[in-house]
Amino acid sequence: MYSKIMVPVDLAHLEVLQPALKTASDLARHYGAEVCYVGVTATTPGSVARTPEEYQQKLEAFAREQAGDHGQRASARTITSPDPIADLDDVLLQAIEDTGADLVVMATHLPRHLDAVMPSHGDRIAAHTEQSVFLVRVHNRDG
Repeated sequence: MYSKIMVPVDLAHLEVLQPALKTASDLARHYGAEVCYVGVTATTPGSVARTPEEYQQKLEAFAREQAGDHGQRASARTITSPDPIADLDDVLLQAIEDTGADLVVMATHLPRHLDAVMPSHGDRIAAHTEQSVFLVRVHNRDG
């Protein structure tokens, strides 16, 4: 049913993405699908990497590690943006097309009153693509 699963990842926050990563891995195993990990990075130095090239190397290493740990085919795609926060939805929507993904698995936070000001990305992605989107809730440990 699914042959390529796209998983947006933030290498700086992998610990909170674990439920989504496990879900994607389980679905990939079930369907024999490839997982494509997509990371969006800035053109300027950041907390994970100094350059987009270094970020790509780290994302590729992460994809290899996931493939080895879960016995699945995996790939990595880095997208560079001058403003990753502002551009995130648009670049992820384009990445769905560019990767040929037929399923997107992504972490999302619990709905809160702040969503009116700072909406989650998952709902916008789901509303603007024809592909299936599986949103995995990430619970805030602080309350």
